[in-house]
Amino acid sequence: MARSPGHALLASPQERYAAGRRLRRQVPRQSHATWTVATPDSTDRLRPIYQVNKGRLARLLPEKYRRMRMSPFAFFRGAAPLMAADLATTPRSGVTVQICGDAHVRNLGAYAAVDGTLVFDLNDFDETTVGPWEWDVKRFATSLILAGEESGLSRAQCDVSVRAFVNSYRTHLTMFATMRFARLARYLITRRPDSPLLEEIFREAERVTPMRNLKKLTIRRGGRVRFHDRPPLLEHVSARLAADVVSALGGYAATLNASRRRTFERYHPVDVAFKLVGTGSVGTRDYVVLLFGNGPGDPLFIQVKQELPSCYAPWLGRSVSVGHQGRRVAEGQQMMQTLSDPFLGYTNVRGREYLVRQLADHKAALDPTGLDRRTILEYAILCGEVLAKGHARTGDAAMLAGYAGRSQKLDLAIQAFAVTYAQQVRADFKLFCTVSR
Repeated sequence: MARSPGHALLASPQERYAAGRRLRRQVPRQSHATWTVATPDSTDRLRPIYQVNKGRLARLLPEKYRRMRMSPFAFFRGAAPLMAADLATTPRSGVTVQICGDAHVRNLGAYAAVDGTLVFDLNDFDETTVGPWEWDVKRFATSLILAGEESGLSRAQCDVSVRAFVNSYRTHLTMFATMRFARLARYLITRRPDSPLLEEIFREAERVTPMRNLKKLTIRRGGRVRFHDRPPLLEHVSARLAADVVSALGGYAATLNASRRRTFERYHPVDVAFKLVGTGSVGTRDYVVLLFGNGPGDPLFIQVKQELPSCYAPWLGRSVSVGHQGRRVAEGQQMMQTLSDPFLGYTNVRGREYLVRQLADHKAALDPTGLDRRTILEYAILCGEVLAKGHARTGDAAMLAGYAGRSQKLDLAIQAFAVTYAQQVRADFKLFCTVSR
């Protein structure tokens, strides 16, 4: 919003830092440790998981539940609505940011920016909204416990990783708090000589090219390139639905800037299929479109992904209402990421709201089963930096840094919460496995 020359200047970082410190009087940092495990004695405990199924394809829900039964961490990935309901009962400092909403170890990774540079950032925003910063931090911390345990790490090693994550989050907030906004807007996490784990993720991202996707997802038949039919993972849709999806790309193109819109319009669609994705997203309508540009060596894969309201919306009230769920996700992603997919936009198909983006172009994420004592610490520190960057870009980093402070009080509180909430997840997982078969 444009401001007049006489508009009052924002308070200094030091003044806002002090204001953040004062928030501790109302909500002490130690209060974030609080969670009492609810022993689930009925399916009412799991109700939030099922309430978000409105608008989903019922025939695919058994597959979603099958994936969630694979392990406590897999259940955790699909049970964001349950944790959202729980987080709504926990203390809040009052500082809000754009939250990822589903911050966990699998939802960060590498991808290619518009200039081809590989960057590391958050990469899943289906649940993004304006909300308390604590919710992202607590969800990610819990994921470190669950993913570490699944990899065979000890309780002590998982605890240390959570403290390292929160320490990194605090430290980077302090750095971002005094940074010029214009510099923060350009702050990138890319190749670093002292980060072998990050380099490994980037090497994998380099291998995920459009030509690799062409070989993996398509077959040449009768002189035409078409998607494979591998139900339920990948299967063709009716000719009428395919035409509707392609038609909706016209409205999507209007959400791109002029340069990217012109580039996209030079590609021509040749096939459309339905693709099953993720764990929490199973049951939503997700289409992939194959387009070709400058000849057969120039494929472009576009994903058209149905977006439903954020699972946090019921707990945040009207203040987070949006006009279009695809726009909510696209703009939340652009706000939190330093560089985003150049083809990120949104559209409508048959009255439903969709996010549109490239499919797996140079994207790679950590495999949690490969975590060990060294890599979990390196990854935790890296992710603390990423989350701090996203929150600093969209909230008051100085006030948040003042609240978080320089001592280990917040680190220990979040560790205590994560350990206890992981117990909650295991109890919920046990109940879920009993009732969802």
